[in-house]
This record gives sequence, C-alpha cells and structure tokens, in this order.
Amino acid sequence: MIGKTVVGKTYNVLILGTANSARSIMAEVLFNTMGHGVFKAYSAGSAPIGVVSRFAIEEIRNTGFPTENLRSKSWHEFTQFGVPAMDFIITVCDNAAKERPPIWHGSPLTAHWAFDDPAAVKGSFEEKRAAFKKTFLQIRNRIDLFTQLPLAHLDQMSLNRGMGKLEKELANQSESNLD
Repeated sequence: MIGKTVVGKTYNVLILGTANSARSIMAEVLFNTMGHGVFKAYSAGSAPIGVVSRFAIEEIRNTGFPTENLRSKSWHEFTQFGVPAMDFIITVCDNAAKERPPIWHGSPLTAHWAFDDPAAVKGSFEEKRAAFKKTFLQIRNRIDLFTQLPLAHLDQMSLNRGMGKLEKELANQSESNLD
C-alpha cells in the first residue's frame, strides 16, 4: 500500500552507501519496485567500488526487477546540473552517514537506516547468501513502512518528525530481532 501522496507527484529518493555495491543498490530496486511509480529511487556511494555484488544481483533478480542497468556510482553524479532534485536522501551505511555529503539540489529530507553490511560477512557461500537475504528483507520491511507515510498531508516539519519516528521504530525492531 502506498501512503497518500500529491496526485501525479513522483518523489525522488537517493539511497547512499559507501561502496554502492549492495545495500544501497538493493534499496534502489526495492523503492522502484514497491513504490509503484510514486517513488523514483537512485543509489550512489561516497567511494563506489565500480561493481555490484553478485549476491545483491541474486536477491534483486528474485524480485523480477531487471539488473542490466544497475551500476556502482558516485554520489557526485547527483550534484550535477540537470539531475532531478531529491525529495529524500537515505543513508544505509554507518560510514556514509558519518561523511560530509555534497550539496544537494533542493531541500531533501534526510534519514539514516542502519543495516549490517552483508558484503562484510566472511564465511561460506551459503553464509554470505544468507546475510544478503536477511539484509534484503530488512530493507524491504523499512521501505514498506516508508511507503505508507501520508506524504501529501504532511508539511516539512511533520515529515521530519515522521522520518525520525520511523528511524526509532525501526532501530527498536532491529534490536528486538537480535534478542
């Protein structure tokens, strides 16, 4: 279900990580899939590594979303003239959240959604696959909640509070899942 939005408005979302190879790419695809045209997502990294993780590609393919055009790219691409102004910028990597970002066009709302980095998992092929699956599902759950926000009826201050409340709720859910 998509929250109430301004009719015909598409909200641009930029998902940021450091490497732009796993979490941010998966979130981009999920926003574009689950957003039903209300959200147009992009992803980028502060220090992109230039390739998308094979495990992220595997999870994305399971959604039926095409993977051919996915690529690891720099967040500086989104500061150039002619790029769409972002409505929301969400970091999904603790390191990227601590970095000083570029100046963005417009006045995007920002949030940080902390997820463990599945690319950092050491272990067997199956352990790595399981880590990506877990992170993919966590991202999907957060995006599902996000898409239910009644965007059309909220002013900037209310949206900021709503984003903050969502961050806290999701952090509490993550902590309870660890117990």
